[in-house]
Amino acid sequence: MKYFDYAATCPLDRDAADIFIQASTKYFGNSQSLHEAGSASANLLESCRQEFSRLLGVDKAGIYFTSGGSEANYLGIMALLSAKRKNGNHIITGAAEHSSVYNLMKKLEREGWEITFLPMDRNGKIEFTRFIEAVRPETVLVSIQHGNPEVGTIQPIINIANYCRSKDILIHTDCVQTFGKIPVAPLAGWVDSLSTSGHKFYGPKGTGVAYVNPKLASKPYIEGTVHEKGFRPGTVNVPGVAAMTAAAQKAHSLMETEAQRIKKLRTAFIDSLSDVRESIEIFGAEGDELLPGIVGMAIKGLEGQYVLLECNRKGFAISTGTACHTGMLSPAKTMSAMGINGKQAKEFFRISFGRETSQEDVVDLGKMLAAIIAQVPAI
Repeated sequence: MKYFDYAATCPLDRDAADIFIQASTKYFGNSQSLHEAGSASANLLESCRQEFSRLLGVDKAGIYFTSGGSEANYLGIMALLSAKRKNGNHIITGAAEHSSVYNLMKKLEREGWEITFLPMDRNGKIEFTRFIEAVRPETVLVSIQHGNPEVGTIQPIINIANYCRSKDILIHTDCVQTFGKIPVAPLAGWVDSLSTSGHKFYGPKGTGVAYVNPKLASKPYIEGTVHEKGFRPGTVNVPGVAAMTAAAQKAHSLMETEAQRIKKLRTAFIDSLSDVRESIEIFGAEGDELLPGIVGMAIKGLEGQYVLLECNRKGFAISTGTACHTGMLSPAKTMSAMGINGKQAKEFFRISFGRETSQEDVVDLGKMLAAIIAQVPAI
């Protein structure tokens, strides 16, 4: 099976796996315990915290380890709501946010908060002018995803955050798709909280990082919690955190060369479809406003699920959107947010590249998609 679903999850890096095994056998103590084994785990945990603060360029007092991006999103947003700078009950978010954010916003809406869900343009971008128009005097929080997981468009988070500062509005950003692929540190100092997830950059599943500005007077979501300074309950997964940290270090060391390689793969893939270009549509922005490893596309006249099943039958693993959305009858949220609905929206499927993807692989995938198009009349 040739794997083209790296935006959903990555295989565990072998070096990170070795770190996980070593930490599991040598640093198995509860990091909250006062004995020597606990202290050893706590020291390792603090070293990892220091490293993430370095990679993000933020105060390590704001780094919290979580069970993944979803928990980091949930707890980060709730921390900001507990520390809002002014009175108000209005929140602005994107219409295509990850389900962990979208579902939380729907929950808050039922509890009396007013939520504005911003649509995207046809390139998958939230228009800055539309964002400004949505801001009200009672707006207290903005949560906008940094990189879209379905079409790869990168949002102008620094511009949005700068405007939020001028209006005493707190801002959270979901960096799950971007951390380890493009530099996140330049925006980390502008936002009030952000999230990452270990398995998106070759770390173990069940690990993540939330950053919350330590200068904010945020309150624990669950009172009486002692782990991670009250940020979350449950014994900290120290071996997982250590492995995630190793994976993050490697991802950053390879970031520039890997980004250039992925751009070449994208070009080769699109070139391989040149003979059938009129039968396909590729979504998303271009250049520096795009994660090149994500290709959101459609074959005109074919449902994305059919294309997925045909690819799977021929040994290629692709997806029809984010894994958290798979199984739902509704089309990908990004399509709806871009104003694409009905039959056209259900044509969407996603291809994503990673470290093990070769140029031969992408060309073979392009040829296979072209063959699918050739077999269907009147596309």
